Amino acid sequence: MLAFESLLDALRAAGEPTRLRILALLADATLTVSDLTEILRQAQPRVSRHLKLLTDAGLIERTAEGAWAYFHLASSDPRVQVARAALHSLAGADPTLASDRERLAAVRADRATEAQRFFDQHAGEWDAIRQLHVGDERVEQALLDTLDRRAYRSVLDIGTGTGRLLELLGRRIERGVGVDVSPRMLSIARNKLDQAGLRHCRIRQADLHALGVPPNSFDVAIIHQVLHLLDDGAAAIREAAGTLTPGGRLIVVDFAPHTQERLRHDFAHRRLGFTPEAIETWMAAAGLSPTTCETLTPEPNTNGRIAISIWVGSDPRPTDPDPTTEPSSAPLDAATSATRETTPS
Repeated sequence: MLAFESLLDALRAAGEPTRLRILALLADATLTVSDLTEILRQAQPRVSRHLKLLTDAGLIERTAEGAWAYFHLASSDPRVQVARAALHSLAGADPTLASDRERLAAVRADRATEAQRFFDQHAGEWDAIRQLHVGDERVEQALLDTLDRRAYRSVLDIGTGTGRLLELLGRRIERGVGVDVSPRMLSIARNKLDQAGLRHCRIRQADLHALGVPPNSFDVAIIHQVLHLLDDGAAAIREAAGTLTPGGRLIVVDFAPHTQERLRHDFAHRRLGFTPEAIETWMAAAGLSPTTCETLTPEPNTNGRIAISIWVGSDPRPTDPDPTTEPSSAPLDAATSATRETTPS
């Protein structure tokens, strides 16, 4: 429920032509001040003032990434539900909004071109690594199978890179957040989610050791192919564990132990894979209960392929006992502390 003054402040903030246009744009995309200046054809100071008023009213949120700042509709503030209802009632053929959408499409096209240029420059590097490990399709299917053993509504993708996991999971969840330290990767991820229409998924900059996420925020946190790049993987797991709801899960996907020494020199890998015991020890030290570890072994007739392991650790706190709400997680249907190895059929 909303307090009278709180709702009144939100309506006052939205009740101005430019600010209403901004809200309509941010309902469709996450944008910078520069993006909005280009779309609205207004001076940057003027646009910034409007953004501040909307932020102060709780209708939009600001996420800083270095010298840049990104804006999007607030994720959970009840005032935003009022704004969304108002935006939904707007006439789709309104000429001003139609012009804004056309310029928004041009901004998106520029982002896509930049992303493709980056992919073209680095495709060889990524292809070289992919050829060394178990195929991405098998890993993704195994991850989905692992996730679907319990109900979940929200996902934090730590080290999101190009946003592939949120793209994969977006239709299955109510809320997703991807974090990464690289502005270029964030730009690519944001563009991919934008093109996929996943408005309920957000991208923001954060260090893996300082996520800036409140406790009890996510049913699932995923660290996918990141730990082998870190000096202190245990610290990253501790930070991730602190974001989970009671009964939530941390899922780690990374290389099993291997001997591809050149990955240290060519791709800055700090660790050549992890034993099941190593990750389970870090999870236990972070207050989680390690439950499963599944190892996907290389396909037959491949040379030099590296196995991939998937670890699951659960927050030991009891889940919400309220039977009227769907739990964010339920008991595993398999025995805990199970470690198994799979090969392709």
